[in-house]
Amino acid sequence: MAEDIGSPMDRFCGSTFWNATETWYTNNPDFTPCFEQTALVWMPCAFYWAFVVFDFYYLKASLDRNIPWNKLSVSKMLVNLGLLVITALDLIMALVKKGGDSELPLYDLDVWGPIIKFVTFLLIFIFIPLNRKYGVQTSGCQFIFWFLLTVLSIPRCRTEVRAAADRSKIDDSQQPSESDFSWEEYMYVSFFVSFTLYCCMLLLNCFADGQPTQTKYQRGENEIPELSASFLSRITYQWFDKMALKGYRNPLEEKHLWDLRPQDSCSEVMPIFAYHWNQNVRKNYKGRSKTEPKAQFSNGNVTFENPHGEKTGRKKGMASIMPPIYKSFGGVFLFGALMKLITDTLTFAQPQVLSLIIGFVEDQRTDPQPEWKGILFSVTLFVLAAAQTFILGQYFHRMFIVGLRIRTALINAIYRKALRISNATKKESTVGEIVNLMAVDAQRFMELTTYLNMIWSAPLQIGLALYFLWQQLGPSVLAGLAVMIILIPVNGVIASRIKTYQIRQMKYKDERVKLMNEVLSGIKVLKLYAWEPSFEKQVLDIRDKEIATLRSTAYLNASTSFLWSCAPFLVSLVTFATYVLTSEANQLSVEKVFVSLALFDIMKIPLTVLPMLTVDIAETQVSVKRINKFLNSEELDPNSVLHDSSKPHPMSIENGEFSWGDEITLRNINIEVRKSNLVALVGTVGSGKSSVVQAFLGEMEKLAGVVNTVGKMAYVPQQAWIQNATVRDNILFGQQYDRKRYNKVIDACALRADIDILSAGDLTEIGEKGINLSGGQKQRISLARAVYCDADLYLLDDPLSAVDSHVGKHIFEEVIGPKGLLARKSRILVTHGVTFLPQVDSIYVLKMGEISESGTFDQLVKNKGAFADFIIQHLQDGNAEEEELNQIKRQISSTGDVPELLGSVEKAIKLARTESLSDSISVTSADSLMGTGSGGSLRRRTRRQNSHDSVASAASLKKKQEVEGKLIETEKSQTGGVDFAVYKHYIKSVGIFLSVATLVLNFVFQAFQIGSNLWLTKWANDENVGNDTGLRDMYLGVYGAFGFGQVITGYFSTLILSLGCVYSARYMHSILIHATLRWPMEMFDITPLGRIVNRFSKDIDTIDNTLPLNLRVAVMQVFLVLATIVVISMSTPIFLAVIVPIALLYYFAQRFYVATSRQLMRLESVSRSPIYSHFGETVTGAPTIRAYNVGDRFIEESDAKVDKNQVCKYPSVIANRWLAIRLEMVGNLIILFASLFAVLGGQTDPGLVGLSVSYALQVTQTLNWLVRMSSDIETNIVSVERIKEYGETKQEAAWELEQDKDKPKHWPEEGRVEFQNFQVRYREGLDLVLRGVSFNITGGEKVGIVGRTGAGKSSLTLALFRIIESAGGRIMIDGVDIAGMGLHMLRSRLTIIPQDPVLFSGSLRINLDPFEIKTDDEIWKALELSHLKSFVKSLTAGLNHEIAEGGENLSVGQRQLVCLARALLRKTKLLVLDEATAAVDLETDDLIQKTIRTEFKECTVLTIAHRLNTILDSDKVIVLDKGQITEFASPTELLDNPKSAFYSMAKDANLV
Repeated sequence: MAEDIGSPMDRFCGSTFWNATETWYTNNPDFTPCFEQTALVWMPCAFYWAFVVFDFYYLKASLDRNIPWNKLSVSKMLVNLGLLVITALDLIMALVKKGGDSELPLYDLDVWGPIIKFVTFLLIFIFIPLNRKYGVQTSGCQFIFWFLLTVLSIPRCRTEVRAAADRSKIDDSQQPSESDFSWEEYMYVSFFVSFTLYCCMLLLNCFADGQPTQTKYQRGENEIPELSASFLSRITYQWFDKMALKGYRNPLEEKHLWDLRPQDSCSEVMPIFAYHWNQNVRKNYKGRSKTEPKAQFSNGNVTFENPHGEKTGRKKGMASIMPPIYKSFGGVFLFGALMKLITDTLTFAQPQVLSLIIGFVEDQRTDPQPEWKGILFSVTLFVLAAAQTFILGQYFHRMFIVGLRIRTALINAIYRKALRISNATKKESTVGEIVNLMAVDAQRFMELTTYLNMIWSAPLQIGLALYFLWQQLGPSVLAGLAVMIILIPVNGVIASRIKTYQIRQMKYKDERVKLMNEVLSGIKVLKLYAWEPSFEKQVLDIRDKEIATLRSTAYLNASTSFLWSCAPFLVSLVTFATYVLTSEANQLSVEKVFVSLALFDIMKIPLTVLPMLTVDIAETQVSVKRINKFLNSEELDPNSVLHDSSKPHPMSIENGEFSWGDEITLRNINIEVRKSNLVALVGTVGSGKSSVVQAFLGEMEKLAGVVNTVGKMAYVPQQAWIQNATVRDNILFGQQYDRKRYNKVIDACALRADIDILSAGDLTEIGEKGINLSGGQKQRISLARAVYCDADLYLLDDPLSAVDSHVGKHIFEEVIGPKGLLARKSRILVTHGVTFLPQVDSIYVLKMGEISESGTFDQLVKNKGAFADFIIQHLQDGNAEEEELNQIKRQISSTGDVPELLGSVEKAIKLARTESLSDSISVTSADSLMGTGSGGSLRRRTRRQNSHDSVASAASLKKKQEVEGKLIETEKSQTGGVDFAVYKHYIKSVGIFLSVATLVLNFVFQAFQIGSNLWLTKWANDENVGNDTGLRDMYLGVYGAFGFGQVITGYFSTLILSLGCVYSARYMHSILIHATLRWPMEMFDITPLGRIVNRFSKDIDTIDNTLPLNLRVAVMQVFLVLATIVVISMSTPIFLAVIVPIALLYYFAQRFYVATSRQLMRLESVSRSPIYSHFGETVTGAPTIRAYNVGDRFIEESDAKVDKNQVCKYPSVIANRWLAIRLEMVGNLIILFASLFAVLGGQTDPGLVGLSVSYALQVTQTLNWLVRMSSDIETNIVSVERIKEYGETKQEAAWELEQDKDKPKHWPEEGRVEFQNFQVRYREGLDLVLRGVSFNITGGEKVGIVGRTGAGKSSLTLALFRIIESAGGRIMIDGVDIAGMGLHMLRSRLTIIPQDPVLFSGSLRINLDPFEIKTDDEIWKALELSHLKSFVKSLTAGLNHEIAEGGENLSVGQRQLVCLARALLRKTKLLVLDEATAAVDLETDDLIQKTIRTEFKECTVLTIAHRLNTILDSDKVIVLDKGQITEFASPTELLDNPKSAFYSMAKDANLV
């Protein structure tokens, strides 16, 4: 718009368009009428026309329809109508009053002005009913349009009022005036009516329209207020206030959360993504022409195409997830990018305004500018900052939404794929790796999207900054830039070093946690052996290595943060030095200094983000590759199994050849199952029985042949797959609950007793992978699921292996067999048991993946082929019950002459007789009931012992349930704030000196920083520098010195804090382990192991890594804020008056936010793990899910879980925005006041003003960080609280006592034991387990202790070792009351061979002698006596042979022998033998007995016996019943008395 008179605009208006003297160079600024009527009206109109596309987009994207008419929309219509009328009137009046005959000329403005306004208002008028129809409740473009129009009309108000005043003056002056003012009067009235209507429209646009009547998704009570919030409420997040208030008053719970926005739910995101994915897949195949409709959401199902394709389509390459992601979510992302561009531009406007303010203050001395300019600059600065705040808020919000949607899409795509991958693919990766795709890789995308725009934004910011700097300082900028660029690789090198250290620390942490896990699992054994100190030392040794790594990391961290803090300073030093030293003419001025500093500050962030971003992008690239590989992997061929109902039999395989993806597993398979027949598959281990079942399910790769099944399928896998749900849900498996049928199934599957035992019946929740059930129970639930499902075809893969013989028999009769519930179905049974074979319709015998023979039982026995061998082998295993054997014997003898078979049956019967058990299961204290000690019974389910399903175990399980019901104390989830005591505790553990030193150093650091800036201003203000190079060098030198001070203090403050945190971490861990190992046994019984391990892993990790970082940042930020306040107050003391209200505002925002956000983050992490655990479950159970054909239900469940996680995630994202906007506005107010006071306060030192405003510009970021960090610290300090709580729990009696030292070295020398009226209970509040037991044992006697389950046998030994403390009476050993001794003194002088052999990972030597006090010879001697010498000699490492966790790499028998070797090494006068139940085969048992008889003949031996024959030769027998002694005499005496309890037990065991 040219300045010369007669410019086109002047002609257009008929008056001057722009007059600089009137507008700028004056004390009373005003625009020309032409400018007010054109530019100020057209700007809003142009804005609206430019952005109206968004309004159209929102119409198209809306999911709702029909908002009923209401007061708001009617008022909008009327007001808008009014505006249209007035604008039309303006045009008509102009045409009537001006031009033509009248003396007033008609200008273009009079015609075009109203027309432009009219068209714009008309467009808005049309949108009102459109928005109503399409259910759009608010429009941002319209709000901004009315806002701009109203604000920009204000100058014209002033002009019109002045003109009216002038007119009235002329009228009052009584001079008969020639002029006719009627046109001006009309314009005056018309404008003010319009202006009033503008204000009305602006007000009406502050509110949102009513609720739509038609919505695509049900809108519940709990709908998110955002959906019906107005534009104003959306950009300020005012709709979130309710949640913030609620969270502040009391901790939020799940029920308080809002529903998800429909646009973000799986049902909206998935179809879009699936559509683009399928397009992308199709593009990869040339051979396909078939077009497919858009992915529809048919009954909640999205179909993904298989990128692996049919074998025919030629493949171009892998289908990648990237194009579908761009296409599905790119729109929102681009809109975000546009916002980012705007804020980046605004950022650079700030230094320009700053230089104007500095210029304004500089002129105060010489030639003062009018005051209104200063105010204008301050307000402009504030407006820029505020605009930036709002736009950035929206930008981050958008990016988070894109991130969330991408994560939703990926998680669901991965989930759907996981249900279909072939076995070959599954083999390539573990379940954990597949779950990681979801947990790590999809998550990474979400975290990256927020920063992705930095790829173009960072270079742009750096480029712009350099451009503006060049204008200020010329080429010397390059020197500063060079320093920045040099620092990047240095930072990179340090970062990579830190990474190596982190990896190393992770390795140590894993080792430590693994060891801790073992220690806690075997804690009972450690206590019995008094071995805790050795293991404590092992843990602390690993911890020391970990601490050393942490310490190195601390030094490195200090150096990075040192580089960080001194980088801006070094850059400015180098730049300014280069600038003043290159030429005499280059003088620093205040404006140059501060504008440059502000620009350097802007550059700091992109420069540090860029290297991090490149690493992140590289990592995400890896994630993309992994996800692509998975989504492109091979799927099961859905056509490998046909469903052809014309075939004669419901299930058949003809000439089948199958493989598991490598070599052929099954060949020449021909099987047919007739309707309602029961077919058995038998064969040795690994002969391919299960593979046949898998072939029927279509899980194997079919190479040749035909598989056909007709009807609904049910499948019982060999390893039962149990979901983490209630027992009932596991059995119903998504079907309707029909009580009658359900009860029938429960009884048939022998689950009634188990359900009665469970604490909540069949509504008891089963842990992950069925952790709180025995193998047999899992197997039976899995069977019940199949029976309840009422299918036509049943595939039963060895369902009877995990249950005992009599339960197996029951199930066979009631369910599987010819009279069972499934009698009418066609079924295939894989079995190892011989007993049931006579009752099946036909038998297929498998050998090496082929069918060697088939037929009925009688035919096969006569054949004397593979089947006969199978039976003989089965008998030699010697784990069949006697009656079972008799049955087989009858069966075989009825077939005719098969003498060799009969012979082996006879032999087996003899064997079974000798080892009948008197007592099927022993109570291994509450410990093994909790499932931590793995009772031998679970190790190898020998069927000769009525394992877990006998009455005895029913009782023990009942006990376990009570134990579980009441035992496990619920974990305290901390809500609300944290006590100050916890902070005090932490500061103490860091050390008072270090804490104070940190604060002092930080203070000095800030002082140096402010000092160096003040020095710069002094330098810039000094007039004489130009003529005196010496003076200049002095200024430069002192500036450098200040910088050096900053560098030193910065480095040490960080270092000292980091080291302090390392000391604290070390101290916390040692407190924790010291306290935990000294817990009494009962504490371990009531605290789940996972929870204790969590303290050692998660909480210690927080104290090691997270807290120090938080503290470091927080301390720096606090001092920065203080420095800002100090600097601003120095330049404008009046600022202190505003600080108090601003601080209050800040404090409230912070309190509200912390309370809400902390709880939201907890909820979010709680709702995140179910997604992954459900996914893990699905991957393991995929064959079952496919067999039952319930994939869709599982997909829906997964979607629901993802949605639920988003429900928790979304508010926490919003909480961050809510806070950011409020805090940044607080910061913007600081900017406003700092600059206003500087301008108005008559401050004449431009340096101080520049300093205070540039500090104010930084403060918003700092405040934001400070709240984040303080809330993080509050969240993480909870770890300290938990550890402190564990450190203060109850401890057991002292390990060592002074008076123990007087005891003789070989005490107890005789081994006399006497119990005097001894009583004991497991825990406070439980019943007594031993009620007044008294007996005497002289030294060297061998005593057996017997009794039914729960009689108190184990309690007796536990009391002897003081694992449980007495509740009355006492125990004397060699006449000394054991209650007065140190625990270790007592325990180390007794020897026990415990029931379950517990081994620890480490060398064999450590397992035998953890304190390393015995010589090699002694150890070899012990090994020889325990019959392990030859085995150990055969190992390459000998005594240093590494034993796996839990002794997995030794057989159970060998483990038992290792325990014997431990006892032999100790060799004390008193030996307690808690006899193993079924873990040991007979030979080992004989060896142990023999060794004990010879080696311990002088010792007192107490044996807790389960097999009576082992104690028949003992001196005395104690018979316990219900915690009291009923008989105490020699075995011969008791056997002579037929009335004795001992006699009846012996009779049961066939010993008399």
